[in-house]
Amino acid sequence: MGELFTPTHLVILFLFLLPMSAVVIAPYWQIFKKAGFPGALGLLMIVPLANLIVLYVVAFSRWKTLPEPSVYPAYPPQQPPTV
Repeated sequence: MGELFTPTHLVILFLFLLPMSAVVIAPYWQIFKKAGFPGALGLLMIVPLANLIVLYVVAFSRWKTLPEPSVYPAYPPQQPPTV
C-alpha cells in the first residue's frame, strides 16, 4: 500500500505551509506590536490551542498604547459675549 507521506509529499507540504504561515503571522505581529505587546506573540498564531488563548488574553487586557491625537483641530476658546 505504501507510505502515507513520501519525502516528496513532505517537501511539497513544507513549501506550501511555510508561506502560508508567514501570511498568518505577519498581520498578527503588527497588531500585537501596535497594541503594546511583543510582536513575537504572532508566532503563537500557528499553534492550534495557543492562538485562541493569546487572542483572548490580548483582547481583554489593558493595551499599553496611547490613543493617537485627533486629526481635527480643537475648537478655539470661546469668548464670552460682550454686552
